[in-house]
Amino acid sequence: MVRVQEAREAVSLIKQAFEALPGTGPLAVPLGKLPPFEPAFGLVEGWRGTIIHWLMADESGKLYRVKVKDPSFVNWPALSFALLKNIVPDFPLCNKSFNQSYSGNDL
Repeated sequence: MVRVQEAREAVSLIKQAFEALPGTGPLAVPLGKLPPFEPAFGLVEGWRGTIIHWLMADESGKLYRVKVKDPSFVNWPALSFALLKNIVPDFPLCNKSFNQSYSGNDL
């Protein structure tokens, strides 16, 4: 029931934030054509941490290179250190304490 109440509170906060948005200005603006072979990136805060999108376009404006970094990616090495000198039955507890994404579902 606590999680249900937390979800209701989250929806209430989102509604309040939405209603407080200023009424002027666009929410999105077209970027236009990307310069060829110039890197561009964006950062988005996910619930596990920062999700990074890096890309590069070719001369025709088509995607040439794309790299997306899931926040769990940088935390996997930390999990291996947490497991040092622990017994095998401790693995599930350590593993779930980090709550890593196995399949990049933060993306």
